[in-house]
Amino acid sequence: MMIKNIFCEADIEQLKEIISIGHVFVLTCHAGPDGDALGSTLGMAHYLKALGKEATVIVPDAFPDFLAWMPDSQEIVRFDKHRDMAELLIAMADVVMAMDYNALSRVDDMGPMIAKSKAKKVLVDHHLHPDTFCDLNFSHPQLSSTCEVVFRLIVAMGGYDILTKAACECIYAGMMTDTGCFSYGPCTQEVYLIISMLMQKEINKDRIYNKVFNNYSEGRLRLMGYVLYEKMRVFPEYHAALITLSREEMARFDFNKGDTEGLVNIPLQMKGIYFSAFLREDTEKDVIRVSLRSQGTFPCNKFAAQYFNGGGHLNASGGQYGGTLQEAVQIFEKALEEFPMP
Repeated sequence: MMIKNIFCEADIEQLKEIISIGHVFVLTCHAGPDGDALGSTLGMAHYLKALGKEATVIVPDAFPDFLAWMPDSQEIVRFDKHRDMAELLIAMADVVMAMDYNALSRVDDMGPMIAKSKAKKVLVDHHLHPDTFCDLNFSHPQLSSTCEVVFRLIVAMGGYDILTKAACECIYAGMMTDTGCFSYGPCTQEVYLIISMLMQKEINKDRIYNKVFNNYSEGRLRLMGYVLYEKMRVFPEYHAALITLSREEMARFDFNKGDTEGLVNIPLQMKGIYFSAFLREDTEKDVIRVSLRSQGTFPCNKFAAQYFNGGGHLNASGGQYGGTLQEAVQIFEKALEEFPMP
């Protein structure tokens, strides 16, 4: 049994032609790369390498240590650390692929470099409302993750047989992390069929889970305890919860990139809580990072768009705010009063 082809045949043929003609590929993802961003870029890079192409992954900034096990992650070029090299690679590329982001603003200082590149540009994403900065778009918000889009594209191009175990490990990790271990988001019957097809490539799903979720630092666990005891506020009348963290608080626990990953999901384990928000000061920029999660029909994406310059999916969205943490909390509290709970 094979998964259905959801793509326009003309678009698939155009992508096959772009890949056939191109030789030097650069794959990019959004700032603050998560599992889906790294999984999709590395997964597609492995596929392109299997076709004999040169494929380099460039990310705007650091990614979490618990994702550093992904095959070829050590070859990733960080734009913030090796800007000259990254700019040269983008300028020399035949094809630039925009993976897991829908607008150049999401790649920070890489945006202008990508915009002026003469390379063919291909967008592969699952976020709403993509900008028109690419020559060819594969934007599918109805899918669980960008990694699912990647896998479906490779299958549609007839590339399943040459998919390596390494590529499949990256793709599985991205699907797993972007769905909370397949517990939320559009996890359709075909998602589990895709998992089966990935496992046919001899990936070890238990090992991948352990690498991602059982590989945290002592500081991360102590931070989690602090968050739950000291920083979580519950709004029972709105079936909502809020967690906030300042830079100083994160520094107390030797904060590393990714240490707050998944904290926003924890309040949803409480009976009667359907909406959870996490507001934290960015460690490098003067912005407040906003993560939102929900259960049922509460639209995180609309909440994020209306109050925090963001968006995303029904049950998992994000955004940011340009003021102080205290101001962001006030906006959140007011929004709870204004925004209808389904």
